[in-house]
Amino acid sequence: MAENEYVPLFETRQVKGRILFRWNAVIRIPFIHRLSQRFGKELPGIDIFVCTADPLLEPPSMVVNTVLSMMAYDYPPEKLSVYLSDDGGSNLTFYAMLEAANFSKTWLPFCKKFKVEPMSPEAYFRTASEPLNVQEWPSVKRLYEEMKMRIETTTKLNQIPEHIYKQHKGFREWNFVTSKRDHQTILQILIDGRDTNAVDIEGNPLPTLVYLAREKRPQYHHHFKAGAMNALIRISSKISNGPIILNVDCDMYSNNSESIKYSLCVFMDEEKGDEFGYVQFPQSFDNLTKNDIYGCSFRVIQKLEVHGLDANGGPCFIGTGCFHRREALCGKKYEKNFRFDLKKLNNTKVNERASLLEETCKVLASCTFEHNTTWGKEMGLIYGFPAEDIVTGLSVQCRRWKSMFLDPERDGFLGVAPITLLQLLVQHKRWTEGHLQVFLSKYCPLLYGYKKIPLKLRLAYCAYNLWAANCLATLYYVVVPCLCLLKGITLFPKISSPWVLPFAYVAFSHHAYSLGEFLWCGGTFLGWCNDQRMWLFKRTTSYLFASFETILKLLGYSQLAFVITTKVADEDISKRYDQEMIEFGVTSPMFDILATLAILNLLGSFGAIKKVTMHADKGFKVLDQFGLQILLCLVLVTINLPVYQALFFRMDKGKMPSSVTYKSIIFALLACTLAVY
Repeated sequence: MAENEYVPLFETRQVKGRILFRWNAVIRIPFIHRLSQRFGKELPGIDIFVCTADPLLEPPSMVVNTVLSMMAYDYPPEKLSVYLSDDGGSNLTFYAMLEAANFSKTWLPFCKKFKVEPMSPEAYFRTASEPLNVQEWPSVKRLYEEMKMRIETTTKLNQIPEHIYKQHKGFREWNFVTSKRDHQTILQILIDGRDTNAVDIEGNPLPTLVYLAREKRPQYHHHFKAGAMNALIRISSKISNGPIILNVDCDMYSNNSESIKYSLCVFMDEEKGDEFGYVQFPQSFDNLTKNDIYGCSFRVIQKLEVHGLDANGGPCFIGTGCFHRREALCGKKYEKNFRFDLKKLNNTKVNERASLLEETCKVLASCTFEHNTTWGKEMGLIYGFPAEDIVTGLSVQCRRWKSMFLDPERDGFLGVAPITLLQLLVQHKRWTEGHLQVFLSKYCPLLYGYKKIPLKLRLAYCAYNLWAANCLATLYYVVVPCLCLLKGITLFPKISSPWVLPFAYVAFSHHAYSLGEFLWCGGTFLGWCNDQRMWLFKRTTSYLFASFETILKLLGYSQLAFVITTKVADEDISKRYDQEMIEFGVTSPMFDILATLAILNLLGSFGAIKKVTMHADKGFKVLDQFGLQILLCLVLVTINLPVYQALFFRMDKGKMPSSVTYKSIIFALLACTLAVY
């Protein structure tokens, strides 16, 4: 091979698909050995953003594990900077970060010496057995457990011990904090990677570690996660200014030590690398049950559909596990003939001492800094949407940047999936509400992306943007056939009619293909059943509420809100989750709807069975006339079996609350009465 011959750093392989956003689907295969051969240690700086917002819903011990896993990448530590945005402004989280900074001196050399994966201490010690001939293993585990106990004890007491309070100047910042919604900027460089004294127990340099709680005041909108990310972009540009930014949620720890190098195979490819604005990794979870009781894995979407998006313009930005080119995220448009030298973009040396840098950078995270600027509009993450990630990724693509989806054999990141039904429904309400708001705004892909991104990609965006609108069709099929069956109104062709064949063919072929896809993607039959059940539950509750919220917001009757999904649960809930029992346990309007629809179809089925059995001479005629409607009701009853168990049979704390049971029975009986009379 000639010395200057071009050798790609990644390969693209085509796979087949059947629907629009699976056409010409591709799989990307990076070659990290070529990256090392070509560039050696001449690699760009990487800034890693971790976002947390509430120490009660997102425990500091979990945040610490994510931060430590990011610091432990197989990457030159002097070129690695980790930033934590604490939108809860909690001194408990700050204390946990101090503990992480201290423990990293032991954990990082341990990871590098024994090639530890996953790099989260909690995940590693939970899943790994003690290796032979590794003397450090018990001592490192003991140090971690002691650190974890100190953090959890402090969090439980909700108070920093006085002797610890005096150990670091950063705690004095909380003397001026009124509340988590009213405080000044708190910026602390906990590990200064430029300092020659910042080394681990073996004398190796440590990555930079920064804590930020941006300023918040009641009279200023803080724009939730998008505002936190934009503050981090500005702060990091003055401290480390890495040309590549990785952002993760606080529960998404690093599971693959090579993830950075995988992404750099894309960004640093000499022929095509300059075209890409971001590289998205899949969102995977480490706490899924065998049959994925809540259908959280998005198995088919991530194994098939996103690869199709990749081939037709690039995947969406999903808010976590994404590597961004800093220029693309900051509003720069792609220029075809412009070349980016990532090795030189972050060579600017900062000479200020850490304490001086902390003070000079605080203004960048103030409430008023963004006034009369393009931040949140053309620069950084876009404001005004619950799904700030989707609209931001779309705007980057509309500035002519491409994106890529990387799905290595070993998951790049693993997070925490919801373990109660209400957590899942609330989470999907926010996601689908954000998607629908994007579709109904000036950022509608069909219009905003016109002549900027391919038509197939615009249509694929719309398929996700209109998830919430699916509630209308689903509610029709769940409610109307049942009530019409009680009333004696036929909606479908007779079983004896040849026109029943198209209905049977569509229903059978669709579900058979869906099951085949699910099994091909590594799922189980019960997992597919659970997935179908969750789609029904989400469409009749989350999507319905998301549609109403969007309409109210457009009419000016509702304000934008951001609901954080809790990452903690008591032992009883966790035990039932492991046993794959759906968790209800609390009152919610969403459960009122689920229970009412379940009982409505149960009553409809009983009514149909009564018609067939009570009138033997007319039984076959009833089956012939109403066969498809009866079958639909029975299918819905089967899907809702866990709901009936929770309503009438379960005795544990995860059952449906009595108030929900009574209301749903009354609503269902009232609907049936009105339908019959």
